Amino acid sequence: MAYDIRDLTGTVVAITGASAGIGRASALMLAEAGANVVLGARRTERLDELVEQIGPDRAVAVRTDVRDPAQARALVAAAVERFGRLDSLLANAGIGMYGGIMDADDESLERMLDVNLAGTVWSVRAAVPELRRAGGGDILIVASVAGSRGDANEAVYAATKHGQVGLAGALDRELRRENIRVTALCPAGVTTEFALGAGRVEGDPDLDVFLQPEDIAFQVVTCLRQPRRMRTTSWTIWSMAHDLP
Repeated sequence: MAYDIRDLTGTVVAITGASAGIGRASALMLAEAGANVVLGARRTERLDELVEQIGPDRAVAVRTDVRDPAQARALVAAAVERFGRLDSLLANAGIGMYGGIMDADDESLERMLDVNLAGTVWSVRAAVPELRRAGGGDILIVASVAGSRGDANEAVYAATKHGQVGLAGALDRELRRENIRVTALCPAGVTTEFALGAGRVEGDPDLDVFLQPEDIAFQVVTCLRQPRRMRTTSWTIWSMAHDLP
């Protein structure tokens, strides 16, 4: 008997942090699955290249700094203006750094708190009215395994990810009866630009055994393809090369 995997053709997905890494990989995989994508990030030249790769009829780019609630709303407005609706939000924008609690300057920590946690809140608040108008949809938040455990030298980063996991769990309880599913995606290390120059060094052989951005994009597409009768509230993923904690 055929399983009723959802067809994503024609659905509309807004993605924050879409210019690189997990966001970019997710945009490409979603487009391959038939979705229209609305790409938000600060690096507009990269967004423009991604739109060209996907096709201007299927993708639109919006310069978005998620720390600004108005820019988060503009991303959602662009989805509605271009494609007539919003079906899903992938709240992916995030930054990280490694170091002891006293090692980073105030400005760097404030930026990480604002992007990772406040930026997720603003993105969600922008999306919920349109998801309600559509009669339901999905919110996927890219958190981290650090959201359930914290290693030394990542305390503030872990705090932001704990916040995202808590936000996702509370939103699931708040929005489920409106047919809005909320998922926390919690990968371990992924080979991206994450924390380069802030605790990671490009070319470090340890990065070779990390997950790839496409692994997380696979999570994204899988969650969105689930039948509407079910939901995944949290999904943790590790590289086969890493022991579990």
